[in-house]
Amino acid sequence: MNIMKLSVLDQSPIRANASPDTSIRESIALAKACEGFGYHRYWLSEHHSSGSVAGSAPEVLAAAIAATTSRIRVGAAGIMLPHYSALKVAEAFRVLEAIAPGRIDLGLGRAPGSDGRTALALSPNARTAADMFPTQVRDVMAWVSGEPLPVDHPFRTIIAEPRGPHAPEIWILGSSNYGAQLAAWFGLPYAFAYFFSDGAGAAEALHMYQTQFKQPEPAEARPLSAVTVFALAADTEEEARHWAKSRGAFTGMRNRGTYIPLPSPGEADHFDFSEDEKQQIAISQRRSFIGTAAQVAERLRELAQELRLDEIAVTTAVYDPAARIRSYELLAREFRMI
Repeated sequence: MNIMKLSVLDQSPIRANASPDTSIRESIALAKACEGFGYHRYWLSEHHSSGSVAGSAPEVLAAAIAATTSRIRVGAAGIMLPHYSALKVAEAFRVLEAIAPGRIDLGLGRAPGSDGRTALALSPNARTAADMFPTQVRDVMAWVSGEPLPVDHPFRTIIAEPRGPHAPEIWILGSSNYGAQLAAWFGLPYAFAYFFSDGAGAAEALHMYQTQFKQPEPAEARPLSAVTVFALAADTEEEARHWAKSRGAFTGMRNRGTYIPLPSPGEADHFDFSEDEKQQIAISQRRSFIGTAAQVAERLRELAQELRLDEIAVTTAVYDPAARIRSYELLAREFRMI
């Protein structure tokens, strides 16, 4: 296995007592910082009608970040493809590729990134669109790369402009065996959303992907395996646990089906959770990667070895934007990226 790469997944978390639009500007600032820290790529998520996540249009935010950085790869993790036409997604990412040639990633997901009612507002075909996901992936791959569609395809002669010498790198994202099998079938890189379920199902899905990977053209293509994890590093373990209180309260409310802005650590102390809820929060915190940079890095390396990973993308939600940037800096230094 190659030396593991470290990347970023940014959900543009909304903070309590701050306007949601602030989160977008904080994402742009964090991307610039992470480029300086040596991170490999900067991915943006897609969520809709959420009180906790401001990132509803990753393709737009990716354009701003791509235009204001020079080295780091930029893209979406991911575009929730059933909401859109394959051609429109391909066109958007061809434009991004023209803005930052050779630096664009297109992660494709099948989940709605929202509730059913919001999914219906996004697409009138929401109830059946997910069934078309494999066909959409095939079409996006062709339009993004400029390769021909099947001879009997009704849109075979349509072109996704602007064409150019580079093409976005396409990934399949998922948190189940379905995405792993699809990525393997198409010979695409695969990223498992480890932080969604605190790692449940990751080993099985990644093993399935790695063993079923179908060799595409070019012949040198190989399985590329990644996970996205929640990680938080601070100068001391005590400080890390302090900032992690915010995510603990968020997790407890999410388990109730309520998505809230990220509270401050002080506010988090006053949430009224039952003993069972507190136990679930504690389990989630233990399965996350929280502590000093050395503690977090040791566990990330162990995870990479266990799951045969090429890359780990870190997502960090902290109430203080400066503490979030500091976490990424500390991990970069621990991995000797700076």
